[in-house]
Amino acid sequence: MKINFTIDGKVFSCDTSEPIDISIPIIFNGEQPNTYDVDKAAAKAVETAEFVGDTRRGGSCNFEEYKLIPHCNGTHTECVGHISLERISIHNTLSDSFIPATFITVTPEKAFDSQDNYIPAKSENDFMITKKALEVKLKDSDMKFLEGLIIRTLPNEDSKKSRQYMKQHPPFFSIEGMEYILKLNIKHLLIDIPSVDRTFDEGKLTAHHIFWDVPFGSHDVDKEKHSMRTITEMIYASNDIEDGRYLINIQIPDFVADAAPSRILLYKIGIKN
Repeated sequence: MKINFTIDGKVFSCDTSEPIDISIPIIFNGEQPNTYDVDKAAAKAVETAEFVGDTRRGGSCNFEEYKLIPHCNGTHTECVGHISLERISIHNTLSDSFIPATFITVTPEKAFDSQDNYIPAKSENDFMITKKALEVKLKDSDMKFLEGLIIRTLPNEDSKKSRQYMKQHPPFFSIEGMEYILKLNIKHLLIDIPSVDRTFDEGKLTAHHIFWDVPFGSHDVDKEKHSMRTITEMIYASNDIEDGRYLINIQIPDFVADAAPSRILLYKIGIKN
């Protein structure tokens, strides 16, 4: 289906029958990315004394129990409930269907080569997504397409789809980098790393707190008046996807939880007038 949409008086078009999937599907009992060495996502047939939920074993249908940790097993979308005392859910936070977004590719910088900061202090092996790296890519961006921001980091390898991140710690956002994103009023941030924060950060989650405007060290969030911004982590965008403007659709199951597995569909856009 081809649709036209208008932003600030300018008409754009896209073909919803040609989405580009930039998420990592959860392959139960197969290859998966993993962080913190948690259990893999898994599926098993439901069994009772009179029934087995597996047609390969003589069952009448496939009927399985699924076990997963959204934050660690693949592409997932989270809300401020991730760091709050209040049980705020992604179910009640994510309401946008089609999101005008900008796609960029950045090279993380060696932390000690940058003036940017982090809490806790930077270490020698850290790599950060810095304000400078973001400014270079976003300085001439169309603000109308910054409701969402999709970031692909370099190097970009297929191994991101099954990487064990305890063996290869990923980059993360500097304080200044995340403050810059907040200044741009990004509502939906999508990134191809397991977390916007350092893997081991003494539980501070500095970048999360900045993005959701929650004071450092606090978990107090107003249940009724809280940030509606979302963070999607562990996407995978292949190298043939060009930087530029897109529509995105973030699909989640109806989980009443701080995070849920997600499927991210990217749509190329054209200009009508």
